[in-house]
Amino acid sequence: MKALYFAWVRERIGIAEEEIAPPPGVTTIAELMTWLHAKGEGYEAAFANKKAIRTALDRTHARHDAALGDAREIAFFPPMTGG
Repeated sequence: MKALYFAWVRERIGIAEEEIAPPPGVTTIAELMTWLHAKGEGYEAAFANKKAIRTALDRTHARHDAALGDAREIAFFPPMTGG
């Protein structure tokens, strides 16, 4: 699965994208975020407040309780504001 990181999520992790292979027990977005949080200092900082992160599976917005299923891409980004 390809993980894409945007805005301050990207800045804290230090990369814009990567291929990830979560373990079999990771089946939801929330579980994936917890798994990523444990990958190191930058990930810990990026996923410290999971409620502040929005996600999309295969370019469709998804809630944190959504199943990963056969998704090929997940994106993590802060809430959008506009004007």
